[in-house]
Amino acid sequence: MPRPRSLTPHQLATAALTVIDRDGLPGLSMRAVATELGIATMSLYRYVPDRQALERQVVDLVLGTVHTAPPPGEPWQRQLAQLLDRVRAAVAAHPGVVPLTVSHRHTSAAVQLWSEAVLRVLTAAGFTPRRRALALRALLAYLTGALQNEHLAPLSGEATTALADLPPEAYPLLSRTASEAARVPAAEEFHAGLDLLLTGLSAAPR
Repeated sequence: MPRPRSLTPHQLATAALTVIDRDGLPGLSMRAVATELGIATMSLYRYVPDRQALERQVVDLVLGTVHTAPPPGEPWQRQLAQLLDRVRAAVAAHPGVVPLTVSHRHTSAAVQLWSEAVLRVLTAAGFTPRRRALALRALLAYLTGALQNEHLAPLSGEATTALADLPPEAYPLLSRTASEAARVPAAEEFHAGLDLLLTGLSAAPR
């Protein structure tokens, strides 16, 4: 196969994302990406040392589209909600990358920029350094968990049906709650859970 003179990180990440969108995350390999680019597998190692580096570029590509300037003039809770909602929207177009947003949350430049934006909002709201650290971790944990629930293990469909069909004499609350949960749209679930978290952050000492 002909080898191009050079490939940009954007081209590499785009090719890897194409593979993930088409074949799922298990289909991502150096060989698959090289084939997508029309180069030999060994040629790909001229640009990235391993699959981990390639994964990180994919996360940066997807989340690099997230606007990190919070809406001006809004309460800090609304600003944080917007920042989380933008990540959810970006990932929705490429659900296969959800596990990568978790495994590369500490090394992705895009995640670092987003986290810096969150910390700016928390700082302006009067959070102390320790409370900022706790709040950021709580928000990240909620965001990554919600994304996994929505795209990898949705609490709807067969899973919710199985819970709703549990014997009510043994699981009266779980079966009833699962029946109700089946009627909750994903967006409502995400925003309602986030509201609960933000309410808790509002009530806690800063």
